Amino acid sequence: MTTHQQQSILIVGGAGYIGSHMVDFIKRAGFYPVVLDNLSTGHRDAVIDAEFIHGDLEDPILLDEIFAKHTFAGVMHFASFIQVGESVKDPAKYYQNNFAATLSLLQAMLKWKVQHFIFSSTAAVYGEPQYTPIDELHPLAPINPYGRSKWMVEQVLKDYAASYGFKYAVLRYFNAAGADPAGRFRERHDPETHLIPLVLEVAQGKRKAITVYGNDYSTKDGTCVRDYIHVTDLCAAHLLALQQLWDGANQLTYNLGTGEGYSVRQVIDTAKAVTGRDIPVIQGERRAGDPAVLVADAKQAMKELGWSPKYSSLRTIIEHAWNVAQPIAEKA
Repeated sequence: MTTHQQQSILIVGGAGYIGSHMVDFIKRAGFYPVVLDNLSTGHRDAVIDAEFIHGDLEDPILLDEIFAKHTFAGVMHFASFIQVGESVKDPAKYYQNNFAATLSLLQAMLKWKVQHFIFSSTAAVYGEPQYTPIDELHPLAPINPYGRSKWMVEQVLKDYAASYGFKYAVLRYFNAAGADPAGRFRERHDPETHLIPLVLEVAQGKRKAITVYGNDYSTKDGTCVRDYIHVTDLCAAHLLALQQLWDGANQLTYNLGTGEGYSVRQVIDTAKAVTGRDIPVIQGERRAGDPAVLVADAKQAMKELGWSPKYSSLRTIIEHAWNVAQPIAEKA
């Protein structure tokens, strides 16, 4: 394997949920992370002992300064808006940030001859699943602006690879979840829409109940089934993908999930067991566009990257999220 130890890696969106975990992971692996984040959704205190630059991807002067100062061995992109509902209400926000701003970054990379790019994509590029588990050959048919903004970047990357010798890995997440096993970082979305942190907020008493949207799906218990992948396992896959690019690969696309699905009811029951607290449920109607089952076929990533999720059992995910979510006084 090629070694790039002590080289710099630019992590855009490195103050966000997954990005902040990635910064720490990269640093502990012996690399030098440089974080660029405009803090529109990230948190400055989530970047610990790493070079931080407050700025925007659509600032070409700033990008030139950053690329002139550092010789980057790779760039990792986490600077996307991710709320599906918001993307439907305000598609311009999503196309501007997720697509146009990414083009600005790619232009800077071309200018400064930085070829290795890891892109955080999403299972939303598949749209309504035609079959499950979903493999990388599943047709791409995103049904909302969020998914389309990611799909558009994927198409650009193919063209850049063909014309400019660009080397990239597209990593399609299913449901990122959990928290740093050491308890230093956590999920802090505003508003929070992800199931596990919402359920844990009920356990903490921050919310009165969790709403379950639909209980008549064709699943074991009638609630939706999703594939949850621990954030630390995601980070491991990113570094393995970058290593593959360094070793000569040029166009990689992988699903990142476990291949195992858990229902909403299983998440709630596991959270009850982990926290030892009651979690009241409000039964709601189905939401439009919620498939019954979304589970990844991630065998390709496991085989080609040598990737093996270590923390992605549902109980471990919830234990880690709960550990970091509790007030300090409760842990003492």
